[in-house]
Amino acid sequence: MQPFGLFLFIALAVILVPGAVSWSKEGHMITCRIAQNLLKPEAAHAVAQLLPETVNGDLSALCVWPDQIRHWYRYRWTSPLHFIDTPDDSCTFDHSRDCVKDRCVAGAIQNFTSQLSHYKEGSTDRRYNLTEALLFLSHFMGDIHQVWDREIILQALKDYYDKDVDLLQQAIEGNFTDGLWHDDLLSWRDCDDLLECPDKYAVESITIACKWGYKGVKEGQTLSDEYFESRMPIVMKRIAQGGVRLAMYLNTLFGDPDNEQVAAGFAYPT
Repeated sequence: MQPFGLFLFIALAVILVPGAVSWSKEGHMITCRIAQNLLKPEAAHAVAQLLPETVNGDLSALCVWPDQIRHWYRYRWTSPLHFIDTPDDSCTFDHSRDCVKDRCVAGAIQNFTSQLSHYKEGSTDRRYNLTEALLFLSHFMGDIHQVWDREIILQALKDYYDKDVDLLQQAIEGNFTDGLWHDDLLSWRDCDDLLECPDKYAVESITIACKWGYKGVKEGQTLSDEYFESRMPIVMKRIAQGGVRLAMYLNTLFGDPDNEQVAAGFAYPT
């Protein structure tokens, strides 16, 4: 393998800074594919109903849409929602400090989760564009689990998966269906309140970024193969967690309340 030519100044989590490169098209697509594969029938039907016919029911086809439109005039208000801008010397997340007026990715997930809770009211409720809410929630669930920029994903695709996203997805799914992360699934899905859990996910990402982003290297240093090899499993695990948790959200929002655990502090509109 060629030396991993990623410089340290872009290694820290994108969740922390507004101007960095995103999770990548590939990362978002895999997150949404994992989630869609885990949907229960009621949620799968709701997602299919909300998606435009042009994508033939494939959520992953539009998971990058929020990145594509964030600089359009109509959607420029969404640009700050893709990240969390924490103080330079802080490895903590404080919602009141870092997400003022909910203008960060954690607040965005809360907002679009709340909007999607109105799905069961039917088409008479015109307050929200629920298709857009679905796409934003799906994308931001990927963003909040992001702990590096896209280079580690692209390097892994090149070196181990012949640039085949399907193969990488299968490898990630295999690790939580019957592999390395199987015993962690319940804890990943654990969420007492859908509107509070985004803060927990943000803390996870910031903690991982601070622990692993700069560990063992100096600023401006070209990162080694060893750096890539040791960080790649962390990135893949975060993609898996994002997909599993997105499925948990959609199954709870769109499923039968009698058969789903409805999170404390979150209720379907009546």
